[in-house]
Amino acid sequence: MNTLSTERPAPRHEWHELAASSIHAVHWDPVEPTAPPCLLVHGLASNAHLWDGVGWRLAQMGHPTVAIDQRGHGQSSKPDDDYAMVTVANEVHELIALWDWTAPLVAGQSWGANVVLEFAHRHPGIAQSITCVDGGFIQLQDRFPVWDDAAAAMAPPKLIGTPFDRMQKWMASSNPDWPEEGRLGQLANFEVRDDGTIAPWLTFERHLQVLRGLWEHQPSALYPEVNTPLLMIPADTGDVAWTSSKRQAVDAAIAALPHGRAEWFSPAHHDVHAQHPAKVADLLHRASTEADFFP
Repeated sequence: MNTLSTERPAPRHEWHELAASSIHAVHWDPVEPTAPPCLLVHGLASNAHLWDGVGWRLAQMGHPTVAIDQRGHGQSSKPDDDYAMVTVANEVHELIALWDWTAPLVAGQSWGANVVLEFAHRHPGIAQSITCVDGGFIQLQDRFPVWDDAAAAMAPPKLIGTPFDRMQKWMASSNPDWPEEGRLGQLANFEVRDDGTIAPWLTFERHLQVLRGLWEHQPSALYPEVNTPLLMIPADTGDVAWTSSKRQAVDAAIAALPHGRAEWFSPAHHDVHAQHPAKVADLLHRASTEADFFP
């Protein structure tokens, strides 16, 4: 593993105007760009700052790195509709074209992993590699054939109005082994209002729209046609039944992908990138520098 300074550099924040949205991006600029650029995409109801620990470490390795708030999330614009997978995947492509990047690394977590898989399928030959962090295999219709059942089971808790202090204490106690930057990234999922309470940046109604787009997605149909090398980083969360099901999905994905590799984290939280940023950053760097990393 690369040995890096533990001093975290300051990022810069920019808003990028796309055809149908304004995307907030956290840019981590290396002192000297010596490695491919990297785009980091968060999961459902998350935000760019969950990638902070990975982002600054990649920049120290020479990668110009950008983490984005996807539409509806964080400080990006919040359209009332159109959260289909094709829309968000195409916005990943728009950003890469806007920055005039060549052969970037593109990584996503959970829903974001399915997004970057869809991007690779729709826009072949753009990315050097794709990384799917505890996602890219999410196929909700296998578990919920009917949308209404999925919506009822997976609707988010209504957290609006929760005191910020209470949420902060809950996150600290729930994830005691996380680095501080990971917990701060989680807190950035929420707007802190003048009365000291929180409101999720992603509204309940938009959350369900994003969930519908994820429910409609069929990643297993895409794997054979994704020629871009793809790394999966699944998490063994300790739930035996769920992890067994996940292993079957990951094994099937790697078997179907022309150039696929899996690196399991066990035990690990679903937000592997926030819990273990140094290890995730190292894997992303190796994927771009080791000639035999992918089969």
